[in-house]
Amino acid sequence: MKRALDLIVSAVGLGLMLPLFAVVALLIKLDSKGPVFFLQERIGRRFRPFRIYKFRTMVENAPSLGALLTCGKDPRITRVGRLLRKTKIDELPQLLNVLKGDMSLVGPRPEVRRYVDLFRKDYEEVLAVRPGITDPASLKYCDETDLLGFASDPEAEYIKHVLPDKLKLAKKYIHNSSFYADLSLILNTVLRMFVSNRPLPNYQSVVVARSDRPEGMQ
Repeated sequence: MKRALDLIVSAVGLGLMLPLFAVVALLIKLDSKGPVFFLQERIGRRFRPFRIYKFRTMVENAPSLGALLTCGKDPRITRVGRLLRKTKIDELPQLLNVLKGDMSLVGPRPEVRRYVDLFRKDYEEVLAVRPGITDPASLKYCDETDLLGFASDPEAEYIKHVLPDKLKLAKKYIHNSSFYADLSLILNTVLRMFVSNRPLPNYQSVVVARSDRPEGMQ
């Protein structure tokens, strides 16, 4: 049932979104030089690597110009890229990954090899299923870039706090997943794309509070 839903929605979605894809591609090319799509290796089901598709939101060769994570007002993000990230339109090409079988519409978000290796034991459980375009953690951390922008060390914040919480949510999703739960997550994700963003949570106070704790406290 889940794979059938993936195939139907991804095929129909790609067909309906072709005009949108054409407009986005034109805007990306007019805004900055470089390819329309950004491809990156992610680790999929049973630790099989695959190439994830996204619309390019950063300058050409961005990975070689800075950190692996993007946070705050990263200067590598283009003007069009900021809009695409805010609306999550940059993630829509992942329907191709769903159609190919690399991903599902709903499932734990796929990570890069570096972070999977750091939490390999957890990922043995999480990667028993196909990664997805959206999941509970995607909705909770929809403003992740802003959250990390308040941290003095964004990668440390991600490794110590954000990613462990994402893994916890992923395990909970796997244990309680259902067809209707997936439909609800898809609907909430679509609504998130078209409804104005809610006020930004007070991430700064959370991150500062963590940085004030004695060494060794989580």
